[in-house]
Amino acid sequence: MLIAVDFDGTIVEHAYPKIGKPIPFAIETLKRLQTVDHHELVLWTAREGELLQDAVDYCHKRGLDFYAVNRNYPEEQPKDGAGRKLTVELFIDDRNLGGLPDWGIIYDMIHNGNALKPVPQEKTLPPRKKSFWQKLFGL
Repeated sequence: MLIAVDFDGTIVEHAYPKIGKPIPFAIETLKRLQTVDHHELVLWTAREGELLQDAVDYCHKRGLDFYAVNRNYPEEQPKDGAGRKLTVELFIDDRNLGGLPDWGIIYDMIHNGNALKPVPQEKTLPPRKKSFWQKLFGL
């Protein structure tokens, strides 16, 4: 599986433009996802230039290297004016709805396939009543 991983707030605490304190078990979990479970990881961050290189170097010094950085695959060349859009199967980011779970939970969800299961909907909304105009025109 190709997995995108954010840096600030996900691998390290927020301290941008500096590199924050490490989030416990983030690097270890990501390395395990690569080596044991054979997933490919893409570093997906808003950092650019020297600040991006700082993040890449930080991870590399801890034994974590990425398949690609801010792109789908290493050889991809962004087109002028085109927005960056990843075609990964999963994003790990602290800005998720509900925030960033503990890294043990993240690993368990990915390892056991629970991260890709749809969230059950406990409640459905009743159908909306038609407006006067919808009734009049049969919509």
